[in-house]
Amino acid sequence: MRIKGTFLDEISHDIPHQNWGRKEWDKDFGFMKRAGIDTVILIRAGYGKWQTFSSDVLIQQEHAYRPSVDLVKMFLELAEKYGMDFYFGLYDSGKYWNEGKFQKEVDLNKAFIDEVWKKYGNMPAFKGWYLSQEISRQTGQIIDLYAGLARHCKGISDGLPVLISPYIDGIKNVSQYTTDTTKSSGITLKQHEADWSEIFSGIKGAVDIVAFQDGHVDYDELTGFLQINKSLADKYGLECWTNSETFDRDMPIKFMPIKWEKLLLKLEMAAKAGIKDAITFEFSHFMSPQSAYLQAGHLYNRYMEYLGKK
Repeated sequence: MRIKGTFLDEISHDIPHQNWGRKEWDKDFGFMKRAGIDTVILIRAGYGKWQTFSSDVLIQQEHAYRPSVDLVKMFLELAEKYGMDFYFGLYDSGKYWNEGKFQKEVDLNKAFIDEVWKKYGNMPAFKGWYLSQEISRQTGQIIDLYAGLARHCKGISDGLPVLISPYIDGIKNVSQYTTDTTKSSGITLKQHEADWSEIFSGIKGAVDIVAFQDGHVDYDELTGFLQINKSLADKYGLECWTNSETFDRDMPIKFMPIKWEKLLLKLEMAAKAGIKDAITFEFSHFMSPQSAYLQAGHLYNRYMEYLGKK
């Protein structure tokens, strides 16, 4: 089981920024390539008022801050240089869809998608889309949001694939702003299956790939959830990957690189469930030899030994 893709976390609200420029990013893409990564996914092109390029839509409608560099163009150029596929992550308002204003989130993103495709759609590495609104349960109008945005992405780009990466409402689904690492109980396998059967039924034909985050449930429960995820994805015609998190949710420090044995265990469980492809959140902070976290480089070394490359 290998990690074939990683998110690029340039617009985040809970992980420290590394303040990299093109030189550092170019070097990191080289490390990714050596580790067998062939897909990079922008986690989100904007969040609130922060953005990865100067979007007229976001500046006019959300009064977003104008960035000093065009990170999307840089990532697309580096992805092309290193022979990788780039998936574009949409805008997350951080408020509208969380407040039940689902249609406002959709309308804003549709205008944003049009702008993005006009600006970057001709770049060779642009190979897909990522819906940045992360969920764990069937709630509100999330099915309509996912299906509407996915169909708009596919319609404007001649059918490029659309990816989502939901999470599981397990016992580790706790706020990053507390020192708690668990809550008293999590979702049952039966309820998870019911929720996602309904969601997949509503988004089939629009969303192509699902990669559930694997860090919100106890290790003893993970195989069962992975098996349900794969079974449901097969039933509704979605490709099933795993998002094997390379940060640790088991300690009060939010967040540090994961212990290698834990990552290996999760990859082995995904393989046991019949999942063939893994992506991660995320290489540059938690697995890169040049990460601000010293432990990340050691995790990279252990992973490269696992691949037989050291």
